[in-house]
Amino acid sequence: MIAVLYACVIYPPALRDVLMWLAVVVAYEPRWTEEIHAEWMRNVLEDRPDVTPEQLERTRRLMDQVSPKCLVSGYETRIPSLQLPDVNDRHVLAAAIEAGATVIVTFNLSDFPRAALEPYGIRALAPDPFLEMLYKQNSPRFLQGLQRHRTSLKNPSKTTDEYIDALISQGLKRTGHLLQAHKAEI
Repeated sequence: MIAVLYACVIYPPALRDVLMWLAVVVAYEPRWTEEIHAEWMRNVLEDRPDVTPEQLERTRRLMDQVSPKCLVSGYETRIPSLQLPDVNDRHVLAAAIEAGATVIVTFNLSDFPRAALEPYGIRALAPDPFLEMLYKQNSPRFLQGLQRHRTSLKNPSKTTDEYIDALISQGLKRTGHLLQAHKAEI
């Protein structure tokens, strides 16, 4: 499955890390654009004076290494013909079409109405239902990705229960509840 990650789901570091680790184990194929990178990075710098541009550039480089096709280009000519409630979001849909994505992962579902996406075979999903869908499609790979993420945490490290609680506290309630049955695997 190919999914375009919008800036709002890349912005929170914990969610970004979950999504990247799932991509590392090929639970799905993530896509984004330079414009999406610019948006999430600009917002982090505005909201977090303790974070430097150099730190974000490092994160950006690491993200771009997760998947060989993650960075979408050549979508710009599609933008003028697309209709969305916010014209500034058309680049995301254009990138999804260009990438052959079936999903746009976003918190801003109202910005990507079903009627506008259906002709392209794309749907918008919030992160929690997206993660639940990945779990249902390939639970061993999904659990492997989360296990690798949890064990990568060093400062501080997290027990399985702490990890699940952290996911739930980030609004990933469905995902957290699914993981309750798989504590030994993560």
